[in-house]
Amino acid sequence: MTKIDLKKELKQLYQASAKEVVQVDVPALTYLMVDGQGDPNTSPEYAQAIEALYSVAYTAKFMVKKGPQATDYAVMPLEGLWWADDMSAFITNDRSRWKWTMMIMQPAFVSSELIAAAIAAVRKKKSPPAIDRLRLETYAEGACAQVLHVGPYTEEGPTIERLHAFITARAALAGKHHEIYLTDMRRADPAKWKTIIRQPMR
Repeated sequence: MTKIDLKKELKQLYQASAKEVVQVDVPALTYLMVDGQGDPNTSPEYAQAIEALYSVAYTAKFMVKKGPQATDYAVMPLEGLWWADDMSAFITNDRSRWKWTMMIMQPAFVSSELIAAAIAAVRKKKSPPAIDRLRLETYAEGACAQVLHVGPYTEEGPTIERLHAFITARAALAGKHHEIYLTDMRRADPAKWKTIIRQPMR
């Protein structure tokens, strides 16, 4: 049995400091993704998306572990891309207009065929409502800046301001606001939630 720790192998992308903003180069990575819109705290669409993502990600993990590849790996953290057609929706905190892509990075050895088999297995077993909205896609961000935010998501404002100031002193903002959730929010004190905030730059 081969064991792989992807967070350790990609530590420059999945470890960050709250003390300083750093620039990173993010290569093309493959993610299990699902799109939606609405307040993540109250939207049934969001809850259904997360359920489908985790169900398929864990099913794929166990298929790889028990299959001919005999490789064990930890499921990667939940990540989110956030934007709005009118970005004032973030300033006014109008979460009903927020758009998102929630995603979980997949190892290179997890094929599209295996993901299709995992989706079929999950559909047969419990058929979560968002199962047919899932897709496997390669996403390349390139040059980005990132920083660690510690605390509730509602208090990210000053951290995001620091991140944007770092970028605008050197380049320009590009792409979508990206968050990587390192903490299981169901089990931890919100004051200790750890979120990497990443922003592409050009």
